Amino acid sequence: MSLKDQITDDMKTAMRAKDSERLGTIRLLQAAMKQKEVDERVTLDDAAIVAIVDKLIKQRKDSIAAFEGAGRQDLADKEKAELAVLQVYLPARMSADEVSAAIQAIVAEVGAKGPGDMGKVMGVVKTRLAGKADMGQVSAAVKAALAG
Repeated sequence: MSLKDQITDDMKTAMRAKDSERLGTIRLLQAAMKQKEVDERVTLDDAAIVAIVDKLIKQRKDSIAAFEGAGRQDLADKEKAELAVLQVYLPARMSADEVSAAIQAIVAEVGAKGPGDMGKVMGVVKTRLAGKADMGQVSAAVKAALAG
């Protein structure tokens, strides 16, 4: 079953269970997917859907930090609930050791020598590790690998 089908099935299940918070989050995800399909005139594959989910998760994390900083715990809790629903659709994340090993291999493959090659390395890393690892951690690991 494709990720798109799974999301549709989960939406139907949430409707039947009258789980309004989960349903709202899934509908938000579907709206983002539909927007991308209409804007780019494409049919999304699982990798593109994972990228959309990743983007929505990043937005939720940023919102949580902002709301907690402003003392709005009620809004932060709502964002955390949405975050939990969205994380279900991500593939299993790579461990820090796996990310580090993958980056070392890519640095060697590309022949990167120093911080000036960051863009070259990140281009390859993004295509290979998209959805599998948190890109913030990946970026920090690439910087560390190129600095050392």
